[in-house]
Amino acid sequence: MNTTVYPLQFEPILKDRIWGGEKLKTILNKPIESKITGESWELSTVEGDISVIANGGLKGKSLTDVIDLAPNEILGTKVYERFGKQFPLLFKYLDAREDLSIQVHPNDELAKKRHNSFGKTEMWYIMQADTDSKIIVGFKEKSNANEYLENLKNKTLLTILDEVKVKEGDVFFLETGTVHAIGAGLVVAEIQQTSDITYRIYDFDRVDAQGNTRELHIDLALEAINYNKVDTYKAYDKDENVSNTIVNCPYFTTNFIPLNDFVTVTKTGNSFTVYMCVDGAFELEFGKNIYKYKKGDTVLIPAAMDYYVISGKASILEIYIS
Repeated sequence: MNTTVYPLQFEPILKDRIWGGEKLKTILNKPIESKITGESWELSTVEGDISVIANGGLKGKSLTDVIDLAPNEILGTKVYERFGKQFPLLFKYLDAREDLSIQVHPNDELAKKRHNSFGKTEMWYIMQADTDSKIIVGFKEKSNANEYLENLKNKTLLTILDEVKVKEGDVFFLETGTVHAIGAGLVVAEIQQTSDITYRIYDFDRVDAQGNTRELHIDLALEAINYNKVDTYKAYDKDENVSNTIVNCPYFTTNFIPLNDFVTVTKTGNSFTVYMCVDGAFELEFGKNIYKYKKGDTVLIPAAMDYYVISGKASILEIYIS
């Protein structure tokens, strides 16, 4: 690459959604103008939604262009070896003013066969929760396709799905096949495989401004659904100034750093690291430069950045590939 390796930030890719609101602006300071912005894609290489660098010498270049020029330096040697020049993860913030549709994501095998895509394993970190906000995660008890279809037909699907009340700081890990929905009143940081494959199975009979219902994918979902009861809630430690593991799966590792002083980070060059600042503010010192981040910021640390210091008072999600 022609320029020095440094922490990369990206222009947010803002998505209006029927269920979206204005909290991405009021809470996370995103540059939204709509009253129904549901998602800010922070870091993406999904086709049609490629992130563009917003800072430094590489400003204006796309993430895919930069990876193409220096895959080992950006992705890391192990990530490049495993995924080639594909960036394997997608990072978002979501604002659910209303309930999202009930949906499911296929696994790698099914997504590859049907869509030539990765599957969509994901995790949610609850950044803000209105009183009594809930999510749907899986079935209350072990189910099957016939019971599921019968309840879907009778509009009683909610009676067999597991509704969970949530609060700020809660984390849920959703393996592919888990029927799920984010409920109204939540702001969520989402980490997932690079995939935009979603099978929508129930949308509360909503219509858009033109009076149209959204497409459902009931037949596609049948084979994708895991009908077993699943445990999605992830308890985790919150020891200050260290990386506390929340999720460690084949697709990503996510740690929680309650920063109240400073942390020195030494890396091997195997993987990039992403920081999502979910509260507070922090600085990153690399070389002779200091970079500043606040709540709602997402930053990609190229794998070639092998030594730096972060300091401040913040709650940070730290993500990489093991």
